[in-house]
Amino acid sequence: MNGLLCYCRQGFEPELAAELTERAAQAGIAAYARANRNDGYALLLGEDGAAMQRALPWRDLIFARQKLRLLAELRGLDPRDRITPLLAALEGAGRFGEMWIEHPDSDEGKPLAGLARSFGNALRPALRKAGVLTAAADARLPRLHVTFVRGDHAFASSADPRDGAPWPLGIPRLKLLPDAPSRSALKLEEALLSLLDEDERARLLRAGMTAADLGAAPGGWTWVLIRHHLRVSAIDNGPLRQHVLDSDLVEHLRADGFHWKPTQPLDWMVCDMVEQPRRVAERMATWIREGWCRHAIFNLKLPMKKRWDETRLCLDLFAAQAGKPLTVRARQLYHDREEITVFATPR
Repeated sequence: MNGLLCYCRQGFEPELAAELTERAAQAGIAAYARANRNDGYALLLGEDGAAMQRALPWRDLIFARQKLRLLAELRGLDPRDRITPLLAALEGAGRFGEMWIEHPDSDEGKPLAGLARSFGNALRPALRKAGVLTAAADARLPRLHVTFVRGDHAFASSADPRDGAPWPLGIPRLKLLPDAPSRSALKLEEALLSLLDEDERARLLRAGMTAADLGAAPGGWTWVLIRHHLRVSAIDNGPLRQHVLDSDLVEHLRADGFHWKPTQPLDWMVCDMVEQPRRVAERMATWIREGWCRHAIFNLKLPMKKRWDETRLCLDLFAAQAGKPLTVRARQLYHDREEITVFATPR
C-alpha cells in the first residue's frame, strides 16, 4: 500500500480524514482518505507514500495521535500462523530498529491488547532471525508498527522516530498525582510534553517566570505551572483548592478571566475556559497582539458538527488577529475531549 496510517481519538475519524485530505491537496499530492467513524484511525492513500510522509509532518497534524507510513494491509490472517504472511509483506522493506504491536484506541480495538502482547513476543525473534529487526533497539532506523484492527486484519507500517509520537498508540501515559486539584492538570502536562520540544521546555519554563491562568478554578493548570516554579496570577471568580492558594507563587484574583488584563507583560498565559471557540480565539489573539504575554497555551472547545472547518477557521482567525509572526501548534490531546489545545510563541 502507498499512503499513511494515522491514529486518532475515537469519533474524530471524519475530522482526521478531512485534515489529511486537505493538507495533501495543499501540498499538491493526489490522495484520498479512508475512514469509518469510531475505528480510531484513518488512512490516506495515493501513489506516493514517501511524498505524503514528507509533506505532512506529524507535528503539523492536529487530529493525528500518530503518523505512520503504510507498508501493507493484511486481511484474512490465519490465527494459526500470522507471522508467515507478515514476513512476506515485509520482504524488501529494509531493517527496523524497534517494533511496536498496537491496536486502535477504540471500543473494538481495546480487546485486541492481549493479542498484541502475545503476538509481539512471538514475532520479535522471527523478525530478528530474518534480519528484519536489529538485535538491540536502534533509534537511527525506522520503527516497525503492526496494528491489529481485528484478529484477522492488520496493517504493517513504518515510523521515522523523529517524525511521530514517541509513545505507543501515540498516547503519553501520565499519572494524575494525588495533590492535583483536577484531572484537567493532565491536559496542560500533556500539552507541555507534546506541543513543546525538550529545548523549548528548558528555555520557556524557567523558575521565576510569570503567568496568568484564565478561568483557573479549581486550580489544575495553576498547579502545573507552579510545579515549574512560575509565579501565577490565577484569575477566576470561583474558589481554588487550598493547597494551591497556600503556595507563595500564586495570587488569586477574583475576576472574569475573559475580561481581565495584566498591569504589566507576562511570560505566559494559559486558558481552559468553556466558551465559544471563535470568541476564545479572538481573545487569545488580543493577548498576543497587545503584548500582555509572550507565550500562550489555550483550549478551543469544538462544536458537535463541522469540527475540522471550525478548527481551521479559529486558527486562521487567531493568526490573523494576533498581528505578529508566531509559531502555532495545535493538537487534540489524549486528555482532551471535544476540544483542541493550541500553543503559540513568537517565531
